[in-house]
Amino acid sequence: MSELADKQCIPCKGGVPPLGKAETDQLLKKLNGWSIQKEYHLTRQFKLGDFKSALALVNRIGDLAESQGHHPDIYLAWGKVGVEIWTHKINGLTESDFILAAKIDKLADAQ
Repeated sequence: MSELADKQCIPCKGGVPPLGKAETDQLLKKLNGWSIQKEYHLTRQFKLGDFKSALALVNRIGDLAESQGHHPDIYLAWGKVGVEIWTHKINGLTESDFILAAKIDKLADAQ
């Protein structure tokens, strides 16, 4: 995971093909707890002890997303945070999606 977490997201300008299944399967092995849904969305749900902790994680993910220029869909509920990542411009997955997921894991582990 740290290999991916140490990289920076590269904004997609479109016109590039999404990663294929073999590539996404390899990158997915480098993450913990993430899955691929709908063939092109990385998803994970984090369980926390209360609403305040979940909100704090959402805010930290938001700050990270802004700094990386890569913005996931984030879902907040009592004691839960759901994250869904994909590259909207190509409606698929790029390496940057996996980089962001690894960075989010690092934030969650530090909480």
